[in-house]
Parts: sequence; C-alpha cells; structure tokens
Amino acid sequence: MEWPSYLDEYEKLVIRMTTPRVMIDNAVCANATRVMIDSARKHGILLEAVQVLTDLNLSIKKAYISSDGRWFMDVFHVTDLNGNKLTDESVINYIEQSLETIHYARSPSMDGLTALELTGTDRVGLLSEVFAVLSDLHCNVVESKVWTHNGRIASLIYVKDCDSGTPIEDSQKIDRIEARLRNVLKGDNDIRSAKTSISLGVTHTERRLHQMMFADRDYERKPIIRTSGESPVVLVQNCLERGYSVVNIQCKDRTKLLFDVVCTLTDMQYVVFHATVNTAADRAYLEFFMKHTDGTPISSEAEKQRVILCLQASIERRASQGVRLELSAADRSGLLAEVTRTFRENGLNVTRAEISTTRDSVLNVFYVTDGAGNLADSKIIESVRQKIGLNNLKVKELPSIYHKKAEDEEKNQHSGGVGGAMLLSLGSLVRRNLCSLGWIRSYS
Repeated sequence: MEWPSYLDEYEKLVIRMTTPRVMIDNAVCANATRVMIDSARKHGILLEAVQVLTDLNLSIKKAYISSDGRWFMDVFHVTDLNGNKLTDESVINYIEQSLETIHYARSPSMDGLTALELTGTDRVGLLSEVFAVLSDLHCNVVESKVWTHNGRIASLIYVKDCDSGTPIEDSQKIDRIEARLRNVLKGDNDIRSAKTSISLGVTHTERRLHQMMFADRDYERKPIIRTSGESPVVLVQNCLERGYSVVNIQCKDRTKLLFDVVCTLTDMQYVVFHATVNTAADRAYLEFFMKHTDGTPISSEAEKQRVILCLQASIERRASQGVRLELSAADRSGLLAEVTRTFRENGLNVTRAEISTTRDSVLNVFYVTDGAGNLADSKIIESVRQKIGLNNLKVKELPSIYHKKAEDEEKNQHSGGVGGAMLLSLGSLVRRNLCSLGWIRSYS
C-alpha cells in the first residue's frame, strides 16, 4: 500500500490496526452482490462507504448497518443499473481497494479546474444567462451539476480558461466572474440570498450540492409546484429506553437515495448506529437509529420537525422532474450558452442538469418543464430538438404522466356515450401526437 505523504508513522500504524475488512460475495444472494465491511467506527465513515458504491452508480437493494462500541459493520446488497450482480473483476477490485482505504482517502476533486459555486432563486432562463456570462468571459465549462428545489437553484460549475486551458487564477478575472454571476443570480428580487464563490478545490460534488442547498435553507421554503407526485413520508420518534432517535422513511426508490439521506444526517451532525434499508418494486423503506455526535437523542419537537423537513428535501432535490433530454455533440465554444438559450426562448425551464466533457465531445443531460413547472408540451420539445439538431438532442426519459395518458386512453375505449367518445378522441389525439414524435413507441 502506498501511503499519502501527509501521514506520519503513528497515523500509518493506527490505519493498519483499524483498516476496514471488505468481503464481496456473489454466492449468498440470488439476485444481488453482497458487500460487507467491518471497520472501526468514526463519524462520517458510513457516508464514505455509501459514497464509494453510489459513485459507481450501483443500486443498493438492501442494507444492514450495526455499530456497537468502537466497531461497526455494514452489509450492502447491490446490483448494477440493469439489476444484475457484479461480475466484472476490475469493478470488484476497485470497490475492495476503495472501501479498504476510506479512512484516509480524500474526496475527489477536479484537478486543473476552477470551481464556481452558485445559489439563488430559480427562474426560467437563469442557466442560459449563467452560461452566456461564462462564454463571454472566455470560461470553458468542463463539468457541471445543477439542482433545483422549492424555487431555489444550486450549481457547481468546473471551468478553465478558454485560451490557456489552465485553471483561472488571475484575481481580477475572478472578481469579474463573481460580480457578473452575482448580478445574474440577483435578478429583480434576490439581492440577499444570491451567492457565488470560486475555489481551486472542492469536496465531493453531490455532497457539496446538498450542503449548499441546506445552507440556503431550501427545506424551509414552500414548493411552488409539485410535478413528481407524492412526497416522501418521514417519521421521527425517540426510543427512550435505548437513548436513540428513530427515523423511518418511505418513498419511491431510486439510485443514490441512501447517499442523499446519509449525507444529510451526517452534515446535520447525527451518527447512525443501526439501520436497515429494504426495497420492493419501486418503493424504499429506510429505518435509522441515531444520536447526536455528543451521544444525545433529538431533544425537542422543533428539532424533530427540522429533521423531517431536511430529509424530505434531501430526497426531493435529486428527484427527476420533467422530460429528460440528452445532448451529445462535438464540443465547441459557446455550445452550452446556445443550447440553454434555445430552451429559454421556447419557455422551457431546466430543473436539473449534468454537464460533462470528454476530450472533444460533450454529453449533457437536462430535465426540462414548462415555465410554471408543469409538463412541457411535446410540440415545443420537438421544435427545440429541430433547432438544436434531432441527432444531437434526444428524448431519453418521459415523466410517468405521459404513460398514464396512454393508459387512460385504453380505459376510455370502454366508455360509452358522447362524453366517452370525446375522451376517446382526446386520448387518441394525445397518442397520435406522442407517436409522431417517436415517444410512446420508444418509452411506453
């Protein structure tokens, strides 16, 4: 094992004594790979373990966490995104090595890039204005993640200088970038809460987005419009005989769900001592026995309500709202500004985005709704695709309501009378419209 240069000999000895033991087994479970970790307990180690698995886009189907005294054990049942066991030896070896070194591993950062952190009030076209400013200031966007929740936006954008291809370190240029982005974020009525910051190093991107939205107190704001259906159910009570606070969560299952929840509990200074995670169909059931870092349970009704709101927010921030569009094209200067401007000019709002650049090509994911947060009109989506390029911008995922329309149409075929005929006619119109765009054929 090659030790980082910042560790002294005593720290190396401690690590040798407390290095996690990792066992990965494909024989125990019929439909998942079991990952078991034994380790000395420390604050944040559960999050670090979950982070390793979710960064590989693995689905955690079940989990058992138990901590007694100074030691803890985690058991995860995981699959790939297709629901299959892990069979690639290189992936298994990577998991083993990563989990065995989480005691001293540092959070990955985007070396050679400048990180921009932005928070403010979300509005239609905001992302377009941000990317237009960066393009005008000769900043090349290499990677970015954008989340919106309850009318707020948080974004981490990794850039480099267009001309030199190096991180932006000139203090005058940094001041110009911050000033112009702050003006964009302020809009007409967000003078106090708009924030920008620039650094050369940053923690784990998605954890940082959670921290930014938490600091922005997005959990206290009322949702403008809910397009993702039911809210997560979160219950909190105290187990007085054991001195724990017990949190129960029921919600729709998705990838990275456990990471989002554990990330929030960790940053709120709670320690998880015991936990279970179970999934069935598309539902997830999570239970946590936890305490403050000082060993005390939740002490008031106000704190209990705050935990509920924060956990609901942590689950909803990543929830996919709107139509998923994927842009795959050759990279060029101003591309992001041009694409997002087209969204804005057609009244589409970006609710979530993931920007990535590999060599000379880009793969960008956008979730879009109309300006009010409702479903985007299919004709507008098709018009935007034609303007950007049908081969470049593709529909990859539709909200369930589009499929529900098709299902309702089938039910309407059994309805009689004029009302039934009118519903059938409308249903047929919706189906023909979606089929003409190739949506139902590909995604229903």
